[in-house]
Amino acid sequence: MNLSRRDLLRLGGAALAGASLVPSVAPAQTPKRGGTLAIRTWDPPHFDPFQTISYKTHIALSFTHSRLLKHKAGPGVVPGTFPIEGDLAESWTQPSETTYVFKLRKGVRWHNKPPVNGRELTADDVVFSVNHFLTAKGNANAYMLRAVEKVEAFDRSTVKFTLKEPFVWFLDMLSNPHAVAIVAKEVLDKFGDFKKHETVIGTGPWMLDSYRPNVGLTFVRNPSYFLPGLPYIDRIEATVDEDNASRMAAFLSGKYDLGWEFPGTVNRVDWVQIKDTLKQKRSKLQTLEFPAPVMSHISMRTDQKPFNDVRVRHAMSLAIDRKAIIDAVFEGVGAMNPPVPAALREWSVPFDKLGDGAKYYKHDPAEAKRLLAAAGYPNGFPGTMCFTPYGSTILVDAMQLVQKDLKAVGIDVKIDQKEYGAYIATCFYGKFESMTFGPQTGFLEPDNFLFGQYYPEELKNQSHINDPVVADMLVRQRRTSDVAKRREIIYDIQRHLAKQQYYVQMPSGIYIAVWEGALKNYGPNMGYDYGGRLMAAWLDR
Repeated sequence: MNLSRRDLLRLGGAALAGASLVPSVAPAQTPKRGGTLAIRTWDPPHFDPFQTISYKTHIALSFTHSRLLKHKAGPGVVPGTFPIEGDLAESWTQPSETTYVFKLRKGVRWHNKPPVNGRELTADDVVFSVNHFLTAKGNANAYMLRAVEKVEAFDRSTVKFTLKEPFVWFLDMLSNPHAVAIVAKEVLDKFGDFKKHETVIGTGPWMLDSYRPNVGLTFVRNPSYFLPGLPYIDRIEATVDEDNASRMAAFLSGKYDLGWEFPGTVNRVDWVQIKDTLKQKRSKLQTLEFPAPVMSHISMRTDQKPFNDVRVRHAMSLAIDRKAIIDAVFEGVGAMNPPVPAALREWSVPFDKLGDGAKYYKHDPAEAKRLLAAAGYPNGFPGTMCFTPYGSTILVDAMQLVQKDLKAVGIDVKIDQKEYGAYIATCFYGKFESMTFGPQTGFLEPDNFLFGQYYPEELKNQSHINDPVVADMLVRQRRTSDVAKRREIIYDIQRHLAKQQYYVQMPSGIYIAVWEGALKNYGPNMGYDYGGRLMAAWLDR
């Protein structure tokens, strides 16, 4: 089910200021310099963006590192839309289908820390960063720029990309906060990688001032930032807090200026508990609701028995009561997801156009048992399910419902719970015995949801899929510049995947973004780019 704006407004009445997909734009105000913004954050497994897909790392680096391009931010940007603008790039041209030329801003300087000591950024830095992104062993995001044949520096401020073939998502990938953070070669030469907090040296709006493992991070304003006058906020205090009761109490007392859940939200279960108290204690809070692109799924070893039998995968999907998950985990407000989440409404195929595969998203335990028996498992089978809670109470609730539903049809799942870092290093990359359950990255366009998870041999192909039909379509959509034709290919991919059920997709919720009324010129959105959304915001208190 794709929820319309009217549906969201009707269903999402738990907002202080009313729910909406479209933010209101405040009258022009004079920005104020200074102040400290307080947020809840997560302890990064390390700080090397080329060695982890972890949101905990990429959110931290969104404050400190620049990219060639970025997404526009602010109260005028509708959540779920991602208009592109220059970051380090002042301008760019596309002379041919496979050639892009970027002119860099003049006078961009690295943070004034050794070993770069505030030197000027050049085109060679961009070339180094892109090549390192493509060649760093273990970079699960490298597929995002698989189409790049070479990147060259024409002069100190001109970078040319030559692609092997047309790649229509190229500019989107360069804008993405978990793609190429621009880094300095001297830092790699000195430290060997970018894992230590001392390596957090970029050209972004804030600098990492201190890192206290499992306690917090402090970012301070970069006085040499290349956009004059920005950022307005002097200091970001980011506190690590993995206890939900503690986070809730801290928010009620005014400790955090943004909602404590990703990406600056409060989950609906907690919101229902505290909204009345907040009206009294924090009456100036602002809210906005929009669909979440983050969905959980079951991944499985489709290269091995019993999951190499499509009847088993169909049975697993039919066993899941998705409506019950929406009711229990999202307070009845959520969206059913085909392979591309409903939040990406331009690219997510509507269920009435999903074809034969739509029936596998229904709850039908009797048919699930029949299919298991036909596949040779009349009594079901045992299995393990790798899991980490991500510090989320609602994820634990969802996992328990999934476990219960599978058991009801004879699939007896034992939970193999791991610490977050161990989970990301193993199960998230497909290194597990039987099954894994967990959320997927909240990507901002469909290629990231599809190519990395379904193309053969990609590190994020958790279910070990090798399907020539889908592989061919994945490549074709990347080469199709006509948007309508590309959408139809992406719809066809989802129809094919719905019939195969290589992953069993779960519903997703509707975000309730919450922020302090004193935070001006801020607009919530999906994705990791906390720094980008706060760069031109200011505090009026």
